Amino acid sequence: MSVRIITWLSTKSAFALSLILVLSACGVTPHPPLTADQINPLQDFDYIIGPGDEIEIFVWGNEELSTTVDVRPDGKITTRLVEDIVASGKTPTVLARDIEEAYSEYVRSAVVSVIVQEFSSIPSQQIRVVGEAASPLNIPFSKHMTLLDLMIEVGGLTDYADGNRAILVRYFNGKQESYTLRLDDMLEEGDISANIALYPGDIVIIPESWF
Repeated sequence: MSVRIITWLSTKSAFALSLILVLSACGVTPHPPLTADQINPLQDFDYIIGPGDEIEIFVWGNEELSTTVDVRPDGKITTRLVEDIVASGKTPTVLARDIEEAYSEYVRSAVVSVIVQEFSSIPSQQIRVVGEAASPLNIPFSKHMTLLDLMIEVGGLTDYADGNRAILVRYFNGKQESYTLRLDDMLEEGDISANIALYPGDIVIIPESWF
């Protein structure tokens, strides 16, 4: 059995994922299945902007100053009035306030909104889907995101997927935990108890059915 290791994984994480895939293929269940009532949705989460993100800056009442920019490798952005504003490491709300302050020399009472249009930030803020999904992807985490939301994003499962042996890998309090998911029950039977809340950094591994 060959295992494709994604470039963003560390050696330690890659080994753990390959081991889980092998165990799953052999019919070994790492943990009992999770149900929706076992995991509480994450209440507090603010996306942190990072290099490579594409952000839209909207200046209310001053459309000529509104623009879309990429966060440079050095973590800064260039707007139409200010060349270097640090964006990396800030939430969109904090960056908007910083831009308002920078624009105060040029625009009276500027009101700025910042929206992240394209996400290229650190893996700990993404959900990753590996294996027999229709479109395996890295997806930015959003507050109250669920497993069903994720399956919609990746287009469901392939014809060869064994959804009830899918694995969720989660890093919590510095420890790696793994759980069995029931994707087939959720998608084919409509079992909402299998629709669990997701956390940033979660990895969903969907194995191929062997019979």
